[in-house]
Amino acid sequence: MSGIAGIVNLDGAPVDRRILARMTRFLTFRGPDEQRLWTNGAAGFGHTLLRTTDESEREYQPLTLDGHAWIVADARVDARRDLIAELGARGHNVAVDVPDVELILHSYCVWQEDCLDHLLGDFAFAIWDAPRRRLFCARDHMGVKPLYYAWLGSCIVFSNSLDCLRQHPGVSDRLNDLAIADFLLFDLNQEKATTTFADIQRIPPAHSATWSASGVQMRRYWTLPIDKPIYYRRPDDYVDHFQELLRTAVGDRLRTDRVGISPQPGIDSPTLAATACNLLRDRSGHSGVSAFTTSYNGYDEERYFAGLVAENLGIPIEFQGWSADMAPLDWCGTHFHVPEPTPYPNYLAAGRAYHRRIASHSRVAFYGEGPDNALLYEWQPYLSYLVRDQRFGQLLHDLCWHAALHRSVPLPTFSVVVKRRQPNVRKGPFFPDWFNLDFEKRIHLRARWEQLRVAPPSPHVVRPASYRSFDRPIWQAIFEGFDAAHTRSLLEVRHPFMDLRLLRYLLAVPAVPWCRSKYLFRRAMHGLLPQPVLRRPKSPLVHNPWADRVRERGLPPLVPAPRLKQYVDTGRLSRTPAGNVERFWIDFRTRSLNYWLQNLYVPHNDEEDFPNESIGQTIGQTAKVV
Repeated sequence: MSGIAGIVNLDGAPVDRRILARMTRFLTFRGPDEQRLWTNGAAGFGHTLLRTTDESEREYQPLTLDGHAWIVADARVDARRDLIAELGARGHNVAVDVPDVELILHSYCVWQEDCLDHLLGDFAFAIWDAPRRRLFCARDHMGVKPLYYAWLGSCIVFSNSLDCLRQHPGVSDRLNDLAIADFLLFDLNQEKATTTFADIQRIPPAHSATWSASGVQMRRYWTLPIDKPIYYRRPDDYVDHFQELLRTAVGDRLRTDRVGISPQPGIDSPTLAATACNLLRDRSGHSGVSAFTTSYNGYDEERYFAGLVAENLGIPIEFQGWSADMAPLDWCGTHFHVPEPTPYPNYLAAGRAYHRRIASHSRVAFYGEGPDNALLYEWQPYLSYLVRDQRFGQLLHDLCWHAALHRSVPLPTFSVVVKRRQPNVRKGPFFPDWFNLDFEKRIHLRARWEQLRVAPPSPHVVRPASYRSFDRPIWQAIFEGFDAAHTRSLLEVRHPFMDLRLLRYLLAVPAVPWCRSKYLFRRAMHGLLPQPVLRRPKSPLVHNPWADRVRERGLPPLVPAPRLKQYVDTGRLSRTPAGNVERFWIDFRTRSLNYWLQNLYVPHNDEEDFPNESIGQTIGQTAKVV
């Protein structure tokens, strides 16, 4: 994991080294192991390093191979051997143990901006091509790594930390009203290319940006492919292919001897834990996997199943009990800064303590999000596809197989038929009545709410909902929620199920019978996970104990931040928490926004947000100047 920052003046003016040093110093919370600066006239990069792989022991950034092109990156490159072989075929002989950043720069030297067609993994990087006077920036396919920029006239400022850009004196604190409106309406900004700040933009997932004297070119370099269903003769072939891809995805992210995993309800995280254990034991004879699980006090079932998984795999487990008291009713009196508004600031203290506990074991953690979307049980479009293609033999085979495995035949009910005739409207039926009316009219909020509630059509005819779900802005929010800028821990959270090779396979597996209750996972994990876990249906938390407690006792009076009244008519807010759960959380967004506005100031390495001793060093003590 790295902190990256840079300043490029397209008009040729020299970079202000003091500003770049300030930005790099701010990033030490991401990388206390090494900090470096490089400047050369109109361009300058800063980098802070957190070593998480063997290769990173030899990593030094900013990096150049020839003195002409310089790179700074926060990256993990997957399928390294394949890429090294490709480079070798083009005359670039690269050692197998080079750092990931060097692989990216070699790829750029060979393919220029088309290097993105040859890269797999999670990355955010910037390359200053001095001979061409060109700044080339790119972000990974799914948007796991963040990358922000501010375009200030002829000056480009970038970083993988939003707050780092706010250290530049040319970047204002002026807010993006549309992003604020989206947060109040939907919990998160619906525009992938913007942030809550008017001067700061995002490079969207699967996009690159190239700045030169002629302007900027923003390009989408990849779109999730639409693959036809995969058919094998033997059922075990489906399982074998899944296990092979899963081991590859986990192995590419397991370039360390220790990893933390949170076995949450369901089978996804246990599947990652079992796979990681097997890979580490094959490699070194012992497992460096540790489990860290959270559960609400009183929901002992979660502890039971997580304990079964840990006992079966022979790994240690720590339980953190969550209760309503962990987020006290006067939580708004605490002071935690996050780069952008979060729907649940009441859990910030507990969440940061949890991630720091994992970080005390390992600098790498796995998160199991993805299969719920990739394996949606979309049997209706799949069977319709078989009928349209006149694959009646396959249709009969899959229905009989489904009946034998699940003791049922997929048939539409009356409610399903009615639902299919209605527009695909997202949840959230309440349009808030507490908006500042001038703000509501100026931004045309009601029209935006109506427009964005209807999900756009999906180009995938066999797995429409699954495919469409991976293009939603919620993923950006999920990944950023695990980013160090949010957790304030020396921990890199990786997402094996978002591996492109594995994801494409899961979207190509026939929905009947493999997607029902994630049958593919349950069959693949037979013998690796305990049977009670494999047989357990998904059981989401029905009630939120904290919300229940708040509705019983109420919340303290709202003390509005000065900017809140631009967006919310506080006089129209109910003083009594809504009895309806959904309405309660919609109204709660006003308090979440207010909390963020009250803590808008960015702390600088204070003890609360930066608890690690090494982070207290100044860049003057640790920086190496090139």
